[in-house]
Amino acid sequence: MTLSVIGAGFGRTGTLSLKLALEHLGFAPCHHMTEVFANPHQAPQFHAAARGEAVDWDALLKGYKALVDWPGCHFWRELAAHFPDAKVILSTRDHGRWYESMTNTIFRAVDSEASPDGPPREVLEMASYVIRDKTFGGNLDKAHVLDVLARHEAEVKRTLPAGRLLVFNVAEGWEPLCGFLGVAVPETPFPRTNSTEEFQAMMR
Repeated sequence: MTLSVIGAGFGRTGTLSLKLALEHLGFAPCHHMTEVFANPHQAPQFHAAARGEAVDWDALLKGYKALVDWPGCHFWRELAAHFPDAKVILSTRDHGRWYESMTNTIFRAVDSEASPDGPPREVLEMASYVIRDKTFGGNLDKAHVLDVLARHEAEVKRTLPAGRLLVFNVAEGWEPLCGFLGVAVPETPFPRTNSTEEFQAMMR
């Protein structure tokens, strides 16, 4: 099994809803940060990749058909090159609302201390390094964070050919996603999950 879909969109752009949608369409399992929570042995390998060390992507992602969210989206360029037949989805949303969501969820999580009932320490340390340090350079000021997001999205669009890339807002529902992937539109509603409140409850 090899990756068929690579998510290049940052977390809090509907990535958990997209994960569930992709799995419903047959691209299961789909990697997401929740997979690292469940499989903390993956964290050191993603941490090493973020430090620039060589990683065996085939071994790390063995069994997965798709990938979205951090930490994987940080490596969209490497993954797109390693899996040349995979299609790429750039999930996006209103930038202002995205920043507000990040502030109330992920940015709090990466600065939190590990607790017995929370994610393992190695997962939090990896997430903090990949997101806060490598993605945003340790600067979480609003103007800087929004600039990083805008430049990231522009780079993905500039790098990948139109036929391989879908720029997607989960509010659009099934049709553009299914058309891009060449699968039938389900009769079930598009999944909607992982609100700010749900994220905070999960972290607790």
